[in-house]
Amino acid sequence: MRIDLHTHSRVSDGTDTPTTLVMKAFQADLDVIALTDHDTFGGILEAQEAGKRIGVKVVCGLEMSTEVEGRAVHLLGYGCDTYNRDLGEELGRIRHGRSARLPQMVQKLNECGLELTMDDVTRVAMGSPAMGRPHVADALVEKGYVADRDEAFTEWLAEDRPGYVKRYACSLERGIELIHGAKGVAVIAHPWARRGREVIDAPYLQQLIDTYGLEGIEVDHPDHDDESRALLFEMGGRLGLVRTGSSDYHGLGKKNNPLGAHLTRKSAFRDLMARIKRRGGQIV
Repeated sequence: MRIDLHTHSRVSDGTDTPTTLVMKAFQADLDVIALTDHDTFGGILEAQEAGKRIGVKVVCGLEMSTEVEGRAVHLLGYGCDTYNRDLGEELGRIRHGRSARLPQMVQKLNECGLELTMDDVTRVAMGSPAMGRPHVADALVEKGYVADRDEAFTEWLAEDRPGYVKRYACSLERGIELIHGAKGVAVIAHPWARRGREVIDAPYLQQLIDTYGLEGIEVDHPDHDDESRALLFEMGGRLGLVRTGSSDYHGLGKKNNPLGAHLTRKSAFRDLMARIKRRGGQIV
């Protein structure tokens, strides 16, 4: 069984529709995927209906924007009730924080000599309910200022670059509580990517497990090197966490993250589904 538990569609910052994503998962010989768009469940129903037709199981998921001591940490939620009120309201606040900063980002880029408008950003976002920095990056690509999203972030949009503007995100602890309140299971996404090792260490993970019931960490991910994967796998096992693997697929948005680039072990997937079932959430 081939399982990829972290993918994105055009509903957030991927480039495929949910249906196209599922079709490509089938072509990549995947049996199970999780659709984990940023801060929205907007593509889940379409993806799951496509999965039934095409023959790919689609886990209900999302990637929630949270923070620890001012540093961005992404939290994967699996099996949630997509109509849960408290989670839905918080996701709405987060999405508003994403979109509300975009005019200021555009203004800062204009001040740096890059002619860009909000209309340019809105056009490339193609109606996404979770507009954000990747869509600004796509607009910069379209204008010819950069070659791809990676260059856009490296040169202009990363946290220490001229076009960055801080946005709202809830605390990681609150994110875990909200996912649990929606009957889902919480897994920290790519915990050691982008200097995350400075924040997500073993004592902190133990605290999250003991106090908030954290269930898992994403171990096999394109942004983790071999050493990080080995250490995270050992640490997660010692702490009793589900250890997942994924591609973090974004279509053309991330060139080096093809579907199935990294996979979740069958035993880990079964553990994840068992935990979701115990919480009363959606299983496949």
